[in-house]
Amino acid sequence: MRNITCKIVFFFFVLFSAREVVSQKIFVTGYESQADFTVFPVAYESQADLKVYVVDYESQATGNEGLWFFVDYGSQADKKIYFVEYESQADLKVYFVHYSSRAGWNGRQKMYLLY
Repeated sequence: MRNITCKIVFFFFVLFSAREVVSQKIFVTGYESQADFTVFPVAYESQADLKVYVVDYESQATGNEGLWFFVDYGSQADKKIYFVEYESQADLKVYFVHYSSRAGWNGRQKMYLLY
């Protein structure tokens, strides 16, 4: 019985931990040194590493599929970003889309930034 209880507790721990790790509540910092990574918004979808859709509610910002919710305070964020002026300075290039169905990665190389 004890073994089953341990497995159940472990399952729920992993389930809720994984959910927090991949949610995408984003805070925009004022300084590059405060950010987890830098971002540059590109003009064309094909140039982007990630196509981002900004959701209206925090509960919609789950997974690692480019659904971002911008929070007001750094303590609320899962990731802190800084928008750079030049593409060459960016760790991640994003393109903001108008529909949630268009959000997602253009490749898997930079997915680690949001885990």
